[in-house]
Amino acid sequence: MSNAFTLNRILGWAFGQNQFFERIFGPMSDIDIISKYREQFVTHLQARTQITDPRNLYEPIQYILGLGGKRLRPILALMTAEAFGGKAEKAMDVALAIEMFHNFSLVHDDIMDDAPLRRGKTTVHEKWDINTGILSGDAMLILSYQFFEGYPVKTYFELTKLFSKTALEVCEGQQYDVDFETRDDVTIPEYLKMIEYKTSVLVAAAMKMGAIVADADPKDADAIYEFGRNLGIAFQLQDDFLDAFGNPETFGKQIGGDIIENKKTYLYLKALQGANKDDKEGLLHLYSIKPEDSSTKVEAVKTIFEESGAVEETRKAIKKYTQMAFRALDETKLPEQSKELLQQFGESLMERTV
Repeated sequence: MSNAFTLNRILGWAFGQNQFFERIFGPMSDIDIISKYREQFVTHLQARTQITDPRNLYEPIQYILGLGGKRLRPILALMTAEAFGGKAEKAMDVALAIEMFHNFSLVHDDIMDDAPLRRGKTTVHEKWDINTGILSGDAMLILSYQFFEGYPVKTYFELTKLFSKTALEVCEGQQYDVDFETRDDVTIPEYLKMIEYKTSVLVAAAMKMGAIVADADPKDADAIYEFGRNLGIAFQLQDDFLDAFGNPETFGKQIGGDIIENKKTYLYLKALQGANKDDKEGLLHLYSIKPEDSSTKVEAVKTIFEESGAVEETRKAIKKYTQMAFRALDETKLPEQSKELLQQFGESLMERTV
């Protein structure tokens, strides 16, 4: 399945037919506005990430970036900049910094998880080796900061301050995630903090950076950050759900990976709360082992998730954080048409299957 097809399935739900955009932005071609953002960004990415020597450092970087993905974060940065009256071109390096950092974190996450696949393709450390994955990831982190250097001093300071805070929170979130694998007393508030740091703060930062580049009112920039933060939590809860119950042909990652790695997801924690005594004991046992044949374990855990009510509780939580995001969006002084656009984008992410 092509990256373009996958992206269009996700984003097409958000925005419906081109007539919606024509009402806001004027007549469009048969390429919708989101595909236009994506194409502009990919062109910029390719121009700014050429392979140089040493090739074994830069080829893995171009490889992981070339796998595509949803480009959610850079698209949100560009959308936000234009929503606040700026130009997408001015936010391109912000979008690139965010995407580079996101992919850096994926390269290192895959090493830590010993994951064989990323976006349906071989992971960097499997295609090359672990040392190459670590070093190329480090280079991506450094490159992320370099993309801010073209902005005016005041803007540069605001961007790097937010970016450094966000980068550290992502590392903290990853450490929480690792710690939780060996803990039996993880609480739901702890889990929500972990996914906020590991995932949603980068979505929030992407949007706030777009607002900063567009010289938005600081209160609006803070409100759009809260929109992104809550939307990011909902997005990760949906991602966790799809990890267990998604379609492997469209999801692009190994189904049941979180279960195999004994990750204490929202599904797992809610199952412990709602399961009967036997199922709870069974779930605790299953999360204490890593059998060679993981398929039986995955199916047994999924059955407990369903019978305990954890699936329905997870769906409720996804809806709750999505609604919190929309309330934050309402606090901004954005035009109603821009709010509608962002709200439909958020709704589509919660309905996705990829």
